[in-house]
Amino acid sequence: MFVGSALLLTLIGIVFIYSASAYWSEVHYADDLPFYVKQMMYFALALVCFTIVSRSKWLLDEKWWFLLYVLSIVLLIAVLIPGIGVWRNGSRSWLGIGPLTFQPAEFVKITTLVYLSIVLAKWKRGEHIIKLKHFIVLLLPIALIMMQPDFGSAFILIVAAFILFFIANYPIKFYALCIMLGITGLVALILSAPYRLARIQSFLDPWQDPLGKGFQAVQSLLAIGPAGLFGHGFLKSRQKYLYLPEPQNDFIFSILLEETGFIGGLCIVCIFACFLYSGYKLATHAIYVRHFYIISALVSMIAVQASLNIGVVIGLLPVTGVTLPFISYGGTSLMILWLTVGIIYLFGATTEGERGASWKK
Repeated sequence: MFVGSALLLTLIGIVFIYSASAYWSEVHYADDLPFYVKQMMYFALALVCFTIVSRSKWLLDEKWWFLLYVLSIVLLIAVLIPGIGVWRNGSRSWLGIGPLTFQPAEFVKITTLVYLSIVLAKWKRGEHIIKLKHFIVLLLPIALIMMQPDFGSAFILIVAAFILFFIANYPIKFYALCIMLGITGLVALILSAPYRLARIQSFLDPWQDPLGKGFQAVQSLLAIGPAGLFGHGFLKSRQKYLYLPEPQNDFIFSILLEETGFIGGLCIVCIFACFLYSGYKLATHAIYVRHFYIISALVSMIAVQASLNIGVVIGLLPVTGVTLPFISYGGTSLMILWLTVGIIYLFGATTEGERGASWKK
């Protein structure tokens, strides 16, 4: 059910990328391949990644995850170097190799959560001592991600890590301290960058500037509001005709809701629920503590990203630029997601006799 639900979400994504992007692609990218064709090609590569990773027993050895964590940090640093990092949509978050681009923040979320899980598994939970090493592992990539800046990726990583800390039985006083520090840091971030304050203001009242800062939020609500219970029908979205910018990306759920209504949106949420349930069930069947932590952390990461995107689309959260997992258009995102599914499947399906010697209780 775990891999099957991810497969179903991806296929639904390709179908609605076709619907959402057809007119936008014709107007802006007439000489390029259609977005849904590109997504099908990315999906083929993603399945190759999944197959390779799910059979890569060397990933069971913790020393490789330390090296991958270090590599991901190096890539984050490279993004910030002028001439190497690619500037796009107001942030330097990409590495470019010819026509191909790669977003290291997507990769670093995986390596950080897996390596942090390995470190936490060695921590004696009976000792209610907060280890500095745990926070160095987490805060180093977060600081580099925020320098790009990419608040959405940083937020997903922080929340998924906090869920992991909770699973690892960190003391309650730690969370109280983090809440206070988080509020202080959030205020500082908002004050240091005027565009973040503008996003908060447009979130609170998008109709105050419906043609400016609140444009995406308003157009998303205009897509969802009239859709009703069953929507306007497949291919019959109105907002995709140059009203909602890049409808195949962050706001594809708006188009999906506009065409399929509340029932269609509820079906997508239910499929995500099946994906998360089966993922957490794999975690509970893990023999080793570190495997339980790794699976739980990666499933939580996808859950947080999906919740964040849906919250933005329906107006419950400010616009963050986070895609809907498996459904939104994007080659890097899709391949990283299926890479994550492969890692979860590897740790969830490995039996006692197949574990490496370094993976001892």
